[in-house]
Amino acid sequence: MSRCTTNKEAWQLLFDKYNIVQEINQNGYFKITSKEINEYREARLMTKFDNSANLPDIFKENNLAILPIASNSYMIARFQPYKKFEKAEDEEIIKINFPDYIQSLDYNNITSEALAINCAYITQILEDFLEEENLVPTISGKMGSGNFEFKISKNEKEDQYINVSVQNSRIEIDGGFEGVNSLALIEAKNVISDDFMVRQLYYPYRLWKSKINKRVRPIFMVYSNGIFNVYEYKFENDEDYSSIRFVKSKKYSIEDTEIDIQDIQELFYSIQKFGEEPEIAFPQADSFDRVINLCELLLEEPKNKNEITENYAFDERQTNYYTDAGRYLGLIYKERCEGNIVFTLTELGRKILNRGWVEWILDLTRV
Repeated sequence: MSRCTTNKEAWQLLFDKYNIVQEINQNGYFKITSKEINEYREARLMTKFDNSANLPDIFKENNLAILPIASNSYMIARFQPYKKFEKAEDEEIIKINFPDYIQSLDYNNITSEALAINCAYITQILEDFLEEENLVPTISGKMGSGNFEFKISKNEKEDQYINVSVQNSRIEIDGGFEGVNSLALIEAKNVISDDFMVRQLYYPYRLWKSKINKRVRPIFMVYSNGIFNVYEYKFENDEDYSSIRFVKSKKYSIEDTEIDIQDIQELFYSIQKFGEEPEIAFPQADSFDRVINLCELLLEEPKNKNEITENYAFDERQTNYYTDAGRYLGLIYKERCEGNIVFTLTELGRKILNRGWVEWILDLTRV
């Protein structure tokens, strides 16, 4: 059978073939294997929903989500696997210094989660946030989760749960850092989103809580717009996936993020006249940070509409809104390539993003 080109198409066919909604209505859940998923599209691509926005329409319409329960199988059910990020927009940004002797890492060009973690380590962001001395990197990469059971809430408002049994599912730890008193397990992203998949913290937590007698600390780090956003969570009940609770958060920047009155005056006098209105509908994007985040992702390489929608915390409508916003500002160029709509950074967009934080914020104000 020919494979589908998008998760949306493939999941629709799988739901139809296996009567998934009916099975869940009758039994409370449905288990599906990688082999069954692979018949339509690669399971690795079909099950990576790091944010609720990534879920295909058929999941959203039926209030469903999916979790891995073994190395080659998954459970689909009406449960709540995501958690919204706490909003801390007014939080002070802590300025930190980059070591002069480091030449192999350019903090102006952090294009991956791995580089962001390395940068957070060598600048002592992690040491400050964790309040741990003698912090060293110890574990990272792919590994088995081990065997464990847990319950997960079916609904945010109702005290109803589904029991889940995990048999050595595959997990990946972006960074593990151990100090005298604790082990911090870090999940890192370079994508801004409204929520995250708790599994990325919970499965590694359960594995290492069973292996060591130190405190295990689940940490989520988001690097974007030159800012390191670091969040700490805890699980009040180890056997309850939904017992995750926010502990604290901090923001860090290597570059100076203060814009003074002189910067504003120079900006005011540098704007001679208003340009002509672009031939693009006025954008409906509601977060300028996410417009910049999209430009950062395109700085690596051009991406088509499906890649943005499936991998970067956008649904189809948001992909249109945010790419239109980038085009409206002259930062993103849209073209057709072999039947696909492809987005790439313009020369202006590339030039602005390669400058320092304050400089590119002021440049963006001018466009």
